[in-house]
Amino acid sequence: MTEPPLRTLASAEAPKTAVALFFTLVIVAYLVGRFAPSERRRIRSGIALLVMYVALAAAAIAADRTGSPRAAEHLYSVAVLFQHCLAVLLGAVVLFHLLLSRARAQLPDIARDILVGAAYTIAGGALLHRLGVQLARLRASGALLSVVLGLSLQATLGNVIGGLALQVDGSIREGDWVRLPDKTEGKVVSIRWRHTVIETRNWDSVIVPNAQLLSHNITILGQRGAAPAPHRMWVYFDVDYRTAPDRVIEVIEASLRAAPIPDVAAEPPPNCVCLALAADGHASVARYAVRYYLTDLARDDPTSSVILSRVFSALSRAEIPLGIPAASLFVEDRSEAQQRQKDEREVGRRAEVLRGLELFGSLTDDERRELARRLRPAPFSAGEIITRQGAEAHWLYILARGSADVRVRTADGDEGRVASVIAPTIFGEHGLMTGERRNATVVATSEVLCLRLDQEDFREFILARPTIADEISRVLAEREVARELAEREIDEQSSGERISIEHNRKLLAVQRFFGLSDDGPTRKA
Repeated sequence: MTEPPLRTLASAEAPKTAVALFFTLVIVAYLVGRFAPSERRRIRSGIALLVMYVALAAAAIAADRTGSPRAAEHLYSVAVLFQHCLAVLLGAVVLFHLLLSRARAQLPDIARDILVGAAYTIAGGALLHRLGVQLARLRASGALLSVVLGLSLQATLGNVIGGLALQVDGSIREGDWVRLPDKTEGKVVSIRWRHTVIETRNWDSVIVPNAQLLSHNITILGQRGAAPAPHRMWVYFDVDYRTAPDRVIEVIEASLRAAPIPDVAAEPPPNCVCLALAADGHASVARYAVRYYLTDLARDDPTSSVILSRVFSALSRAEIPLGIPAASLFVEDRSEAQQRQKDEREVGRRAEVLRGLELFGSLTDDERRELARRLRPAPFSAGEIITRQGAEAHWLYILARGSADVRVRTADGDEGRVASVIAPTIFGEHGLMTGERRNATVVATSEVLCLRLDQEDFREFILARPTIADEISRVLAEREVARELAEREIDEQSSGERISIEHNRKLLAVQRFFGLSDDGPTRKA
């Protein structure tokens, strides 16, 4: 049965087709707005196609009614082409961006383009066949045209084929971090027909032809086999050669592994290695490196900065000097008297810190200065553990600058924050004075400077004035009872009696631990 000419179908089918396309477009637009808002630009393209179809169909109907059948035939043929294009566009949106995306079955961009292009080709071929065009003749002329285009667009076709190969074999995927032959590193954000877009850490976009990706050695960062893996990073530093490498490695690894570091993998753990005992030709400097595994490749430099901060704090606490080349010469006009003045000023600053602490409030100025001379600086970086619950107490810490969190591990193994401390304050005194293990973990929340009092130094100080044990024990008892009162473990009426009992208990513990005689100022409950 012979199909009627297109111009005779314009008046009968165009209005119904336009209404059907309009409502279909409205439904798809609603679904896109709700489930795939990033594809709204395709809806705008669909609106443009619908407007063109309606305008050309109306022009074809008008031409047919005014006695111009040939013009009506051509106008409606073009209108039907826009109709087919709109149908293919809406079908692609529903299939790829609504159904498959909801099913989490995404196709590569190039694969989608090929399928959509094939649909457009089939629709166009069907329309040409309906118009009576001989497709066999088009195939012959198309073969000749393909040869001409293949010779003139050889480079472009190579990039297109390269894009197809990348999509098919999956050797490089969107989201991979890669290193190009020129050492440029970046994240693959899009693999297109002709090129691949790589975004660097400097907020730059690098356009790489696909053929170049196939013809050069490209390193994929953070990937071993088919599974993603953390990327190993190196951070270098120099230490005075007079410090034994085993000591440096022990100090650095203990600091880096004591507390989690953001964006650093726990496994494999960070480690420290000695690379050379004469770095860069300087006989007085030993070269070391920290090797750690980065989990977020976009944060390489900030994470390395945190690592170096931990290294500096750990070396400072251990009194291990950083390396200074032997060829460097430092000249300073400072006499012995000036050095003593500087040391005395530092002792005065530390004594003022002690003055503001309740635990040492009963000491005289001379006693505070004597105690200040025994203090040692102990810096910590944010996130480092200052004391750990359950550890043996070797030091008392005075928080001179910064802040920290106090965490307690419960019976089920969970660790929660129970308090925050801000300088100036003191912690770790109970374990130092009684020999009991740490009852909490203290973690630095900022750059922290602690003044550390060693157990042996405090022993010498307290043996020189045994009455200090009584005064400090009372302060400890009052603080303990105040905590119990805040937790409603005791009432206010019995707090005085509780302080007396706790004072006597702590005083006995201090006397036994420091070896004080039993005839000291022990109180009766």
